[in-house]
Amino acid sequence: MFKGIVQCVLLAATLAGVSAVPAPAVAAGYPDRPIRWLVPFSAGGGSDIATRIVARHVGDTLGQTVVVENRPGAATIVAAQETARAAPDGYTVLTAGMSTLALNPWLYGKLPYDPQKDLAPVSTLVALPIVLVVAPDSPLHTLADVKAYLKREQPGSYASLGVGSPHHLAMELFLDTIHGRATAIPYKGTPPALQDVASGVVPMMMADLAAARPLIQAGRLRAIAVPAAKRSLQLPDVPTFAEAGGPAFEAAAWQGVVAPAGTPPDVVETLSRAIVQALRSPDVVKQLTLQGMEPTGSSPQAFTGYAHDEYERWGAVIRSKRISAE
Repeated sequence: MFKGIVQCVLLAATLAGVSAVPAPAVAAGYPDRPIRWLVPFSAGGGSDIATRIVARHVGDTLGQTVVVENRPGAATIVAAQETARAAPDGYTVLTAGMSTLALNPWLYGKLPYDPQKDLAPVSTLVALPIVLVVAPDSPLHTLADVKAYLKREQPGSYASLGVGSPHHLAMELFLDTIHGRATAIPYKGTPPALQDVASGVVPMMMADLAAARPLIQAGRLRAIAVPAAKRSLQLPDVPTFAEAGGPAFEAAAWQGVVAPAGTPPDVVETLSRAIVQALRSPDVVKQLTLQGMEPTGSSPQAFTGYAHDEYERWGAVIRSKRISAE
């Protein structure tokens, strides 16, 4: 079930292999004009911030301006469709993650793009860790308390960022592993959802670590556990689900970079190596880490395999739960 998470180890190995290359192998004549980098979310969010941090470094490496453009809408479908229809010349790329590549094909009956046929993986970008949080005065002090609450006869509830969001699916996967029941309370954004958890309006949430960490550190939220193989460097005192006596449960949102299908392989490789080099820069690593994100980076081939594994893994969850965004 967790093959997609294990693949991260392979991505790390790929990254280590790339480190032997001192600079990106630039495709002949590319780039000779600015590159458009689309972000399928509004400005100021985690994916937008990560993209802008990395794009600056990539632009310096390639000697061209990288223009970041926000194209939010329809669960990333608007930006994905625009990218799929763009000229396959390396001058349009997209920050694409779980929703774009692994979730939408299962959540929507018909998409205006095919993630496997219309988009070419370039590199992974960042992992966005998730943490299970409750109110500071909640009676749920441990993961055992949470499990008991979710397995009681009367179904529990939790805050969600909408049907099919990574946070929603993370909780549904957890419920599946413990045979629990709970009703998702939908919110339009992370801040109002976390506010209601902090005030006890809803009992819990699988939340972005980047958004939840300041509230945890301020004592406005209590972190129960992280669904990961190891503890977060940002919350070293918070146990993993396995350490807290739960299942070996792993889930995290992630983002990568794709180009239109048909983009020349040497151009894709040039972009990939520039992105990986950026993600190895101490300054970039520091900036992303301070935002609660974990830099990854990979070859196009490794990203292709990872995205496929995640597509299969989350597809199994969506099918078993009969989840649909329509």
